[in-house]
Amino acid sequence: MFKQFVLATAAALAIATLAGCASSSPAGGVAAEQSVAIAAERLRVAMVDPTQAALAQLVADDLSYGHSGGKVDTKSSFISDLLAGKSDFVTIAISDQTIKVVGNTAIVRHTLTADTNDSGKPGKVQIKILGVWQQQGSDWKLLARQAVRVST
Repeated sequence: MFKQFVLATAAALAIATLAGCASSSPAGGVAAEQSVAIAAERLRVAMVDPTQAALAQLVADDLSYGHSGGKVDTKSSFISDLLAGKSDFVTIAISDQTIKVVGNTAIVRHTLTADTNDSGKPGKVQIKILGVWQQQGSDWKLLARQAVRVST
């Protein structure tokens, strides 16, 4: 039940964000999609080898980062958990990525497969991700993210 609530909330946020942008701006096109893809790849790399500066540059101040287990991080808690090793990605592979840009907002979906070492405990994860990116000035920043476990 909680998982459905989190997913519904993330979907409502994405729809509300897109509704506000779609009427005032046309889709961003291939160049915008490529810019978002570059930012998403930079975030993947920064999550494996985290630094305060790299992460802070890639995520919005108002970040809402939802984990597949229901935890929701802010920008501060997301970055501090990565830097402290509470959330430790040894490897991250992204597949099946799609990007749709509408105005200054982008919807990024993909499958994330990773080896983890959260708080020193080795593990593996495969999850589906919905990311909402927002163009802020000339940069694309992750505004919202929701993960769900892959059905087996």
